[in-house]
Amino acid sequence: MTEPASSVPTAIVLKGYPRLSETFIAQEILELQRRGLDYTIVSLRHPTDKATHPVHGQIASAVNYLPEYLYQAPLRVLKAWWKVRRMPGYKAVFRLWLKDLRRDPTPNRGRRFGQAMVLAAELDPHYRHIYAHFLHTPSSVARYAALMTGRSWSASAHAKDIWLSPEWEKREKLQDAAWAVTCTRYGHQHLDALVPGRTRLVYHGLDLSSFAPVGPKPPGGDGSAAPVQLLSVGRAVPKKGFDRLLDALARLPEGLSWHWTHIGGGKELKALRDQAARLGIAGRVTWRGAAAQSAVIEAYRASDLFILPSRVAEDGDRDGLPNVLMEAQSQRLCCLATAVAAIPELIESGVTGELVPPDDCAALTAALEGLIGDPERRARLAAAGEERVRSRFDHHSAISVLAGLLGLDAAKSEPGTDAAA
Repeated sequence: MTEPASSVPTAIVLKGYPRLSETFIAQEILELQRRGLDYTIVSLRHPTDKATHPVHGQIASAVNYLPEYLYQAPLRVLKAWWKVRRMPGYKAVFRLWLKDLRRDPTPNRGRRFGQAMVLAAELDPHYRHIYAHFLHTPSSVARYAALMTGRSWSASAHAKDIWLSPEWEKREKLQDAAWAVTCTRYGHQHLDALVPGRTRLVYHGLDLSSFAPVGPKPPGGDGSAAPVQLLSVGRAVPKKGFDRLLDALARLPEGLSWHWTHIGGGKELKALRDQAARLGIAGRVTWRGAAAQSAVIEAYRASDLFILPSRVAEDGDRDGLPNVLMEAQSQRLCCLATAVAAIPELIESGVTGELVPPDDCAALTAALEGLIGDPERRARLAAAGEERVRSRFDHHSAISVLAGLLGLDAAKSEPGTDAAA
């Protein structure tokens, strides 16, 4: 690969860094770094995870942490205001923020403006572009700071930030942004309808160098003797549907031998543990909590069936295209998921995995019983799923589009271009 001659010096704004649940962002940053991006990282929050992934150790940039809560750094915020109030764009941004605040009168909106002032005041003028991951809070901070300082800005939209943000805010941000990308056709159709031609579809894909192929695996058991090993990886939050999975597991025939392992943190962990106990299956469940990527890969390889029963939560939150499904398939692990959001863009039911309707406990139980009892079918679906991921979801094609947008390549694709589609 030839080295790029130049790039647009870029500040990458993240909600929190590093985060175990956002490996895809770290992989993107590392690949852009390898291609020569001149960048720095800005984070709105300090890390809460005790562990990190190996990819975080390869990222060279220092991190500038903005004040997470303004009252914790009043002098820093005041100093920033004293500087930015003289900037040509400050008054217009202040009026814009007041307009936003009237429509969204929350403390978070106030924090966004304060963090934006600190970013505008402290960001080295060398960095001429601001690129925010997620269309909600990080993009607000990036947008306000960019407009204050006369920089360009852009955004990467994912899932929760698309579906829980009001349409007026998404539309106005997209109109102001130089460009935007999103990681699913499902999300792209929504955003492109708001501001046609501004958003590109760019699947994250998977850094397959971190997920080496495992080759043919023994078919595994059929649930008649040793337990069939079931695995789920994901935060314990409503949109993941793990409460429905517990209900489905409890409905399986008593004579069927299985064990389910959950990896991930999340606010609902205690409630899920209590639910498993009430259902009488606590002894067949292991809760491992958040884990580093190496441990997750080992779990994929040691399991027989991966399950992700995603759904649209009551507040509208939903998944995009969960990376854990691609990761599991890359390790030749059969996947059972739900036909919701962008998951059907990856899994073709009966061909590269199995899909059931979201929130359909009876269908989920039937699919579980069928796959637990049929190791040959699991092996066939696992092999087809791996082949699709490795042939169509390698992240290098997505990175090439982003590299062009950030000035790393001379040739840039037109808006709406698909990567790894």
